[in-house]
Amino acid sequence: MTNFRTEHDSMGELKVPADALWGAQTQRAVDNFPISGLALPRDFIRALGLIKVAAADANLKLGHLKSTQAAAIRKAAQRVAAGEFDQHFPIDIFQTGSGTSSNMNANEVIAHVATRDSRAKIHPNDHVNYGQSSNDVIPTAIHVSASLAVHEQLLPALKHLQKTIDKRARELKNVAKTGRTHLMDAMPVTFGQELSGWSAQVASGIARIEDAGKRMRRLPQGGTAVGTGINADPKFAKAFCIELSKATGVKFSSMDNFFEGMASQDAAVELSGQLKTLACSLMKISNDLRWMNSGPLAGLGEIELVALQPGSSIMPGKVNPVIPEAMTMVCAQVIGNDATITIGGQAGNFQLNVMLPVIAYNLLQSIVILANASRLLADKAIAGFKVNKARVDEALALNPILVTALNPVIGYEKGAATAKKAYKEKRPIMDVALETTGLSKAELKKLLDPVALTRGGIRGNK
Repeated sequence: MTNFRTEHDSMGELKVPADALWGAQTQRAVDNFPISGLALPRDFIRALGLIKVAAADANLKLGHLKSTQAAAIRKAAQRVAAGEFDQHFPIDIFQTGSGTSSNMNANEVIAHVATRDSRAKIHPNDHVNYGQSSNDVIPTAIHVSASLAVHEQLLPALKHLQKTIDKRARELKNVAKTGRTHLMDAMPVTFGQELSGWSAQVASGIARIEDAGKRMRRLPQGGTAVGTGINADPKFAKAFCIELSKATGVKFSSMDNFFEGMASQDAAVELSGQLKTLACSLMKISNDLRWMNSGPLAGLGEIELVALQPGSSIMPGKVNPVIPEAMTMVCAQVIGNDATITIGGQAGNFQLNVMLPVIAYNLLQSIVILANASRLLADKAIAGFKVNKARVDEALALNPILVTALNPVIGYEKGAATAKKAYKEKRPIMDVALETTGLSKAELKKLLDPVALTRGGIRGNK
């Protein structure tokens, strides 16, 4: 049988597992919310620890904590931030909408560890939470955790993906292939041009996320209960941001209006929207790879992705595009998370948003899985695919749409007749054009050169 100890809070006494670092308020939340088994993620717990470090340092400098108290809190909170006590943050994400239970979870764990490991008597509310409220701590934790995850994980992953795409685009800049619109054969492009579109999409995603990040780095810490700053030193908010910036290496600043930052989650909704846009881009890139790799005999077969694992439990030799498939599922999850975050974002009633934990969970999940999948897409799909040049050249030669280049010379109607004849007879456009256009083979070879056609421009004069 599990051993217990007795803890108390303002509502009375409660039994807590003897080896738990949390106290009564955390235990009440554990008992009250046995819903999903989903706890707040590592990045969020890290942010809570960093917030308590910065708050302790700010309150020390402002004269509200003794040096022994601040040192004990700082040491314990740093260990929370480092992940040493993650198993002592058990509260379900479907809890009180302010996240009060999770703020008190952090306060109780830090107070317990600080008291145990130092000579100072540390109280979770009076010392660890001094000058703070759950109502400003949890919105701040959302901003801090998302900002750090974007800065440390997502943006580096996206830049790596773009660099990998650009490298392959340079390698394949002179390899022409059949372009496709409506999934139907169209004028030629080079692989380099096709990949340049992917690169531009990723670059735009980076720019959008960086822009949204400016607003995520503005923090409501200091607003305390309702945005007025009751029980916080007027200098606390600025001092807190200075200390947090030192601790993280990321420049955080205080919001101009705490009421906005506590009553709304507009910045998180905006960032999530940019993650959704990025997901649409990565879905497109992944599906392009899947189509290009399709077959290899009955599909397009333009490229061959690196074989990573057997593709079937019944069909020997089958290999599937598993990394692009994984990415498409990540993108679907991110798009769904955005819907949850959007609904959560409108749940600001008067002075407080009351869907903070679910916003935090979904936003951080989107950031982390996009970062991880982007690196996999770069390293295990794009970096190593091989072009099936023979298949690509064969398709180009049979592509009647190349006749478009002859429009300035022979006119649209004669071009259409030539294309239809080539389609019907399944013959190379060059051979049919020799019969229908009156142009010499040398002229046609020059006008229908696929690589030259990828450079655009008018190919001749009528």
